[in-house]
Amino acid sequence: MKKAALLSITLLGLTACSQGITTMTDRSLSPCGDKPNCVSTQDSREEHNLTPFTLTESASIDAIEQVALDLPGAKTAVKEGHYLRIECTSKIMRFVDDLELKIEDNQLIVRSESRVGYSDFGVNRKRADQLRLLLTNADLIK
Repeated sequence: MKKAALLSITLLGLTACSQGITTMTDRSLSPCGDKPNCVSTQDSREEHNLTPFTLTESASIDAIEQVALDLPGAKTAVKEGHYLRIECTSKIMRFVDDLELKIEDNQLIVRSESRVGYSDFGVNRKRADQLRLLLTNADLIK
């Protein structure tokens, strides 16, 4: 009986951690897939496309990171050169979405995608819109 209980607890623990990603490559330049749970400045399809984020002269990856961390559930996962991956965790269900930000020339490439599920009910687009407002208010984008 004790072995069965221990096995059950172990399997439950592994299942609860299944959203974790320990290694992920930079997908900021990649278009979204076919599921409606992703938006990107690099995707030309209307349902996935975000209007470009044009940077001001005062914009830096450090300043952008500080603003992005004001988003609900946001924490920095990767910061390398001009690239950031911010993990945004939902409050109730603890779903993790990846917000990728990359400075290229005078543009901020933005890609926000859910890790699991088919539809995100517009959460990633709302997050990108909120980021745009925060960056505009911080005078980091035009």
